[in-house]
Amino acid sequence: MAINTLEYAKIFSQTLDRQMLAEATSGWMEANAGQVKYSGGNEVKIPMISTSGLGDYDRDEGFKRGAVTLSYQTMIMTQDRGRTFHLDAMDVDETNFVAAAGNVMGEFQRLQVVSEIDAYRYSRIAALAAAKDRAAEQTVTAENVLSLLLADIAMIRDKIGDTTELVISMSGLVTPLLAQSKEIQKKIDVSDFKKGEVSMKVKSLDGCPILPVPSARMKTAYMFYDGETTGQEGGGFKPAEGAKAINWIIMPRNVPVAVSKTDVTRIFDPMTNQQAHAWKIDYRKYHDLWIPENRLASVWVSKEA
Repeated sequence: MAINTLEYAKIFSQTLDRQMLAEATSGWMEANAGQVKYSGGNEVKIPMISTSGLGDYDRDEGFKRGAVTLSYQTMIMTQDRGRTFHLDAMDVDETNFVAAAGNVMGEFQRLQVVSEIDAYRYSRIAALAAAKDRAAEQTVTAENVLSLLLADIAMIRDKIGDTTELVISMSGLVTPLLAQSKEIQKKIDVSDFKKGEVSMKVKSLDGCPILPVPSARMKTAYMFYDGETTGQEGGGFKPAEGAKAINWIIMPRNVPVAVSKTDVTRIFDPMTNQQAHAWKIDYRKYHDLWIPENRLASVWVSKEA
């Protein structure tokens, strides 16, 4: 056929990656992957820099030689997810394939993929923080939410100073409690927050942007369906048994390293597809999140009591 399915696949992959960055509430975390090396597949290489500390200056010998090491640590993206879709040839012809397939894949990613990746990232952060005693159970009310938040912010700034921007990812069920606080109007501001190519206005507390997150994506653990086992055919995810709701996560903007890659989206036209007289679209997504060991002390997670 005259249609170039390889070119369509490339366009879809790039478009879907941009959509992911814009619509995921955790999309801002991908900015920290700028120095990560990715050459396809499920492996990424993350730069690791270490230096020696200061030493005394000697007036006769001068400076003491220091050491600096730049290496790349190979990490495996543990989340390897995918689906295949068929668009019947009678419903989609060559002239409207791009529009039809674009709508289908865009809706699939917006409704299914974005929420799953958000959920994985927040639960992953919660697990890493809990392992380093950087999490606490708190009963949050309209009366105490402001004081708890300010105390958590102060605790982190005491460790890292005031010059690093902190970001607060807050459950959509806790945000209304903050709005009910009697003192909040004196503390809240509106600031610009940039996520990829998207700039948006968000509320900020003590200079920290507050990003509301649907509560369904803010749990400490999830079960991700394989899409095949009985009861899991529909795919997707759900909170794991015993999972707790996350009230908020506070961390420096430059700490989480999130990577999300749409592997080459494969497209087969009806004459090539051997399974059905239909367009076949294969979608595969690699993603994961890491926090360097030496930066976990700057992360704090509040979860329900």
